[in-house]
Amino acid sequence: DNKKPLYFMGLGDPAGIVEAIGSGVDMFDCAMPTRISRNGSAFTSGGRINIKNKKYTCDFNPLDEKCNCYTCRNYTRSYIKHLFKSKEILSSVLLTIHNLYFIFNLVKQSRDAIVSGDFESFRLDFINKYKGD
Repeated sequence: DNKKPLYFMGLGDPAGIVEAIGSGVDMFDCAMPTRISRNGSAFTSGGRINIKNKKYTCDFNPLDEKCNCYTCRNYTRSYIKHLFKSKEILSSVLLTIHNLYFIFNLVKQSRDAIVSGDFESFRLDFINKYKGD
């Protein structure tokens, strides 16, 4: 029956999510957004970053300038790096909040693009910005 939803287990990469949605996948799940948070990584509109990188020591920008999550509205890359370096669990919590928000927002944007008939343009734009092509 072609009306059954398509499920993709273990899909957590943002570019892969957009590609899967474009291929007709309806549902997916993965621990990736929380797992990479524990390792100091964050999804951003410009690709994945690792907050442990030295260049974030004095970076007073949010994780992602285009994000409106609690973490990006209230904390800087520098502060989150400090928390991570100090082994404060708050760093993982803030990164998890951001990464989950990023994925939820990405799915919402995908859904909106499908409804407006503009998904292919959205897909190409997102992939190019996320992968840096």
